[in-house]
Amino acid sequence: MLAIVSHPDCLEHDAGPFHPESPDRLHAINNQIIMSGLDFVIRHFDAPLASREQLALAHDRTYVDHVFSVAPKEGSIELDGDTVMNPGSLDAALRAAGAGILGVDLIMKGEAGPVFCAIRPPGHHAEHDKAMGFCLFNNIAVAAAHALKVYGFKRIAIVDFDVHHGNGTEDIFRNDERVLFCSSFQHPFYPYTGHDSDASNLVDVPLKAGTDGPAFRKAIKEHWLPALERFRPQFIFISAGFDAHVYDEMSGLQLTEADYGWITGELLSIAKKHAEGRVVSMLEGGYEPGALARSVVSHLKSLLD
Repeated sequence: MLAIVSHPDCLEHDAGPFHPESPDRLHAINNQIIMSGLDFVIRHFDAPLASREQLALAHDRTYVDHVFSVAPKEGSIELDGDTVMNPGSLDAALRAAGAGILGVDLIMKGEAGPVFCAIRPPGHHAEHDKAMGFCLFNNIAVAAAHALKVYGFKRIAIVDFDVHHGNGTEDIFRNDERVLFCSSFQHPFYPYTGHDSDASNLVDVPLKAGTDGPAFRKAIKEHWLPALERFRPQFIFISAGFDAHVYDEMSGLQLTEADYGWITGELLSIAKKHAEGRVVSMLEGGYEPGALARSVVSHLKSLLD
């Protein structure tokens, strides 16, 4: 059964009244899930707090300790120009990372699957030793590293269709032959990486501004899908960013809910063929609440198959 992992603590991270990465994102998703009727066929789980040891599977321990040490008791601080912490941010980030860990465990115990983690802050820009781009910890990398260490997988795929390149995930897993990282993103665009990556385990698909659904699907069919078939992943992780939607002002791409449903279905088919259906999807970007919520529902419907 499809499961959603989330936690009310994820609503307590607040980067400021005009910041696009706001609690309204999760409110919109939750409301749309209820309106769609999916709430009756989904199991809900509370995300645990990730431990420092679990975070250190993907991050430098000194960096992890630094985030804990500077977490404010009042007011706010900046870890970088885009990444803010308020008193609720540390627990929110720990729940976000913990959600993916729980998702892996639920699947491996046969208690759920696939799993979607409705969490914030997002994670795919956080590198091994630094915060970046709204992201404190790299949630998807922590979850994948947990699967590698605890369950001994030899081939894991991480697929990222956010409008921004997942530079943090690439930084953490570059040249790790156990991990195939497939990323599509607008280029040139923040964080201005990915277009010149040369590691053998990376499949980057830069897309120019204005790319629409048919062009996106063509690029995925030509690059991602053959690479995934050759790799035969034992587990698929999805960095599910919905900010390439045509109505999302963060982006210059023109995807729709149908495109997100399509790519999700393609990934689920590969997971069924090679990974016994094992899929953990984690929310990344998506900043127009209505488009985000509709896209998540399309994603979930495809995960339900």
